[in-house]
Order: sequence, then structure tokens, then C-alpha cells
Amino acid sequence: MKLIVAVVQDKDSNRLSDALVEHNHQATKLASTGGFLKAGNTTFMIGTEDENVDDVLKIINDNCKSREQLVAPISPMGGNADSYVPYPVEVQVGGATVFVLPVDQFEKF
Repeated sequence: MKLIVAVVQDKDSNRLSDALVEHNHQATKLASTGGFLKAGNTTFMIGTEDENVDDVLKIINDNCKSREQLVAPISPMGGNADSYVPYPVEVQVGGATVFVLPVDQFEKF
């Protein structure tokens, strides 16, 4: 058995959740916040048998695509904020960060 932990952008979470349910995979959704952009994410915890891992990873890949987004950079610390003019920067967002972990024991009460 494996525990798949997938961190996805909020924009992709409903689509991924629907796809997991459609393929009979159960998941727990947790609200999370990314460190770099301080943007909302959703962390999915998915327990599954070893033979289902590739199917779950394909579902995640099919429903969580990366894309470009313009963001305003945060002003530098300790400087004069009056002279700082933030120009939007294009960054890649979305996609998924996925961890596949072994499970020694699983109980459901």
C-alpha cells in the first residue's frame, strides 16, 4: 500500500477531486498555502494499493497542468519602498508536486 501526497493549485483541485471520484479513488483534501507565491493550494492525501499508483499518478498528471501567470514581486526588505517599482514577473504555476510514500499499516475505523 502507498500514500500519495499531491500538492496542487486551488484552480486544479475541483477537477482533480472529480476525476479521482470518477475512477473510484478516495482522497482527503487539505487546504494549504504555498511558500513562494503565498497562494492557496490543496493537498490531497490518497491511500491506494501498489497496483493503483500509476493510475492515480496519471489522473493527477491529466488534471493538474502548469501554466504561466503574472505576479507582482514583493518589495525588498530593509530598502526604501518609495523607490521600489514592482514590475509583474511571469512565473510558472500549477502542475502538481507529488510524493509517493510506503504505508506500513492502514486502519479504517
